[in-house]
Amino acid sequence: MERKKVFTGSPWEPEVGYCRALRVGSRIEVAGTTAVKDGVVVGAGNPYEQAKFILQTIESALQALGGQMSDVIRTRMYVTDISKWEEIGRAHGEFFRDVQPVATMVEVKALIDPQLLVEIEAEAVVGDQ
Repeated sequence: MERKKVFTGSPWEPEVGYCRALRVGSRIEVAGTTAVKDGVVVGAGNPYEQAKFILQTIESALQALGGQMSDVIRTRMYVTDISKWEEIGRAHGEFFRDVQPVATMVEVKALIDPQLLVEIEAEAVVGDQ
């Protein structure tokens, strides 16, 4: 089965050996995505802004593979401070209020950069190729 990939230019993609998103058949998997643009953390100190930026990045990756946010069936949110869940949840709701995918949010000790507060993964199922 053909594997279609999207890369975002992250320095970690070639170093670690992964792509931002991968489509195989009707499934699209979006890797853990953080709020980094051109090597700079976006929305430092602001979990809502980071989550919003991340979800925009996920949306772009899905679109590049023929999907859209309404195709998302699951999200996983990793946060460094669970007490900020409402801010992160607000951003998630702005993108998924009508879609209502299954969602998980868990607190983690740290992400790859101490300024990163949120990391989000997504799974989508789109129409047949």
